[in-house]
Amino acid sequence: MSAASRSLCAGLLGFMVLIAPCRGEEKKSDETTPAMAFGTEFFLTNDSDHFQSRRVSVEFFPAFENADRFLGFRLGDYQYKQDDWRRAGRKISFLARSIETRTGDGGALEAGVFQQGGHSLLTLDGSYRLSPTKSTAVEFLVTRDWVETPKSLDRGIDFSFVGAAVDQGLGDHFTLVGLLAQQYFSDGNRRDHGRLRLIYQPSLDLGLTLQARFRTYRSSHEDVDRAYFNPKNYSESMLAVAWRYRFQGWTAAVTAGLGNEKINHDLSQPTKLLDLSLQSPVRGSQVFRFNAGYSRSTTFSGPSYQYRYLRGEWILLF
Repeated sequence: MSAASRSLCAGLLGFMVLIAPCRGEEKKSDETTPAMAFGTEFFLTNDSDHFQSRRVSVEFFPAFENADRFLGFRLGDYQYKQDDWRRAGRKISFLARSIETRTGDGGALEAGVFQQGGHSLLTLDGSYRLSPTKSTAVEFLVTRDWVETPKSLDRGIDFSFVGAAVDQGLGDHFTLVGLLAQQYFSDGNRRDHGRLRLIYQPSLDLGLTLQARFRTYRSSHEDVDRAYFNPKNYSESMLAVAWRYRFQGWTAAVTAGLGNEKINHDLSQPTKLLDLSLQSPVRGSQVFRFNAGYSRSTTFSGPSYQYRYLRGEWILLF
């Protein structure tokens, strides 16, 4: 078994062990009877390299209590294209989520089978968060999926990402977030990731935060035959402003940031980030989510790479 598979299995086993007690605890505090629900979801992306992806899914939830607690299945149809290149894919997934709405503690899991271009992959996207103290939270993350570029999809290159993050409150107005992770690619490449974020909340009532962000990674193999953007060393520093507003159970949020990235300790370029989201009340007969985002950074095609996405989901309870 490869190092990536061992890390992935360890991460999945740890997640399942950790999520079990969380589900039991929530049953004591939430007596809502699970209902059946159906949903639909879409995810659209395009970039300045003319690469486009489209995912349209249908969802079935045999047990749905609210947007933070459910069990379900998702069947997704994927379409990729870039100029004259085309690719289609299908994915069926099992979904589970058990999160305490007030604190954010708990876990979420999506595990599936993804087929595209004659290649098959067992995919995984899981997270688990717990708060050992009022000011400290720990989150475990694991992801396995395709690398979504034409050359990587043709070759069936996938990645496994395993990491842990810590949120540490520093008084009433500051929070420090740190993450360490490793990312294993099926072509033999490995990345070591590190991220830091200092968050300042000037008022506890406004939902406004000022953030200083830093992220870096180092690749074990620089030459991947341009299958995906892969500098030996990468780092980005960013200042961001985020605002979250709640009204009648709905939550709207926006984040905007300006930064600077360094590639191989040499090339330095500006970066930009914009993210918008809208979330319906967690409890109700319908659940609606919407996200849109834009970023500008560097890739192997040049220093002005732009990426845009739209994501939406609508769930109806019966």
